[in-house]
Amino acid sequence: MQELPQSVLFCCDHNAVRSPMAEGIMKKLYGTDTYVQSAGVKSDMDIDGFSIAVCRELGVELDRHRTRSFDEMEQWGDDLSSFDLIVALSPASQRKALDLTRLFHLDVVYWPIMDPTGLGETREAKLNAYRQTRDQIIKHLKDRWGDPGIGL
Repeated sequence: MQELPQSVLFCCDHNAVRSPMAEGIMKKLYGTDTYVQSAGVKSDMDIDGFSIAVCRELGVELDRHRTRSFDEMEQWGDDLSSFDLIVALSPASQRKALDLTRLFHLDVVYWPIMDPTGLGETREAKLNAYRQTRDQIIKHLKDRWGDPGIGL
């Protein structure tokens, strides 16, 4: 178990599925002790409705999430060097994070989280794929920072 960082950035390809789920779930599990944000390599999509639905099942609200890219973060004044930890949830975001942080002393870790987009034929099958992704994120969070005792 590791100590909670002061700030963590979750990243994935589009900031529409995995990284917003991780951001919302981390905030729900660990409260406001850690500053948590998320970004994507690109921000060419809106937050995914299935991500919103499976997080809502656990009381995690993602409806107001606005996708943003690493470039937009910089434009809005969120400096990557201000984060203690970057958690990449896709290979492309890991490469981008490592490239952007090569000049900083900053931890970048990779969690192999399944991309549920495109999986499942029916609505229920799609929801089940997104639930698997959500549950993988929860497991990684608890494995790294412990179970905060909140029932998720």
